[in-house]
Order: sequence, then C-alpha cells, then structure tokens
Amino acid sequence: MNVITGAARGRKLLSPPNEITRPTAGVVKEAIFNIIQFEIEGAKVLDLFAGSGQLGIEALSRGAASCTFVEADKEACDIIEKNLKSTGFFELARIKTMLAEVFLKRAGMLFDIAFLDPPYAEGMINRVMPFVVRLMAENGVIICEAAKSDTLNERFGDYKLIKEYRYGKKKLGMFRIDLEEI
Repeated sequence: MNVITGAARGRKLLSPPNEITRPTAGVVKEAIFNIIQFEIEGAKVLDLFAGSGQLGIEALSRGAASCTFVEADKEACDIIEKNLKSTGFFELARIKTMLAEVFLKRAGMLFDIAFLDPPYAEGMINRVMPFVVRLMAENGVIICEAAKSDTLNERFGDYKLIKEYRYGKKKLGMFRIDLEEI
C-alpha cells in the first residue's frame, strides 16, 4: 500500500496487522481521488473509520490543509501515527482514538471532505451519516465505501446520493448537497 501521488508519492504505508481493518484497494483509492481531485487543495478532511489512515494521508499528500483521523482500534491509531510521521504529515493531522459515533456527537468543526469506510454489512453508513452531514462545510463532499450489496439511503438532510461507482465487490457513494432543491 503506497501513497499514489503528491508530496509523499510512492511512500509505503503500514497496515494494521489485525483483521479489524480492511485497506482500500489501490484501484478504488485512485478512483476516489480522481472524483474529487479539484476539491482537495486546502481542504479540511475527515477520515472516519480511518484504519491505516491511507485515505486521509493521500489527501494530505495532494494538498489538503488538515485531516482528522477517527479510529476506535488503538493498534490501528498507532499505525496511523507511524504513517503520518513517515510521510511528514504528522503536524497537519489529529488522531482521535474513539468510536465514530462518539466523535461525531462531540466534534465542533466543519470539514470539506469526509471519507467513510466502516465495517461492511453493519448499516453503519446509514447510522452515522445524519451526524456527518452536520459537520460538513458548504459545498462539502462525502465519499462512502461500502459492500456492493449494502443499501445506502438516498438522502441525509440536504445531502443526496449523487452517484454510485462500482468496483468488483465494493461500491463508492458520493453525497453532496442537492443544489437543485435549494
């Protein structure tokens, strides 16, 4: 698992040695960043269910201003810290070792981009999205990774599922404010 491009291009990233986390496949990560490539520069990013931190680190490598990594597993948070230090982005990051739901209820900041890659088949995206949308800045984008068989709700407040992309057994859902309805 490597950083694809930007300031830390080619840097290897560590992955937690447990089965709790599931790293995003390279082709899916590349697709995510192709979708949002013009929105990353200077963005405040949330990497929820961060795992190894690879999505947030990729955003930092491409010019994001900051990233908050939220991960409940302590061992995974240790890996995120090591990955941030090895890529030189530790000063641009905050690591929160806590459940996503707890962070979302306590957070008092706004994000431009949010990545959600929770455990599959638990309905987690649909449970946390009402809280995520409250933390999004104007014109924010939320990218969710889910199993192809998972059903994502079409709408969360003003945020609407704009597009789904399918990659083998996975899919990405992109949520934005529906400007046509405002």
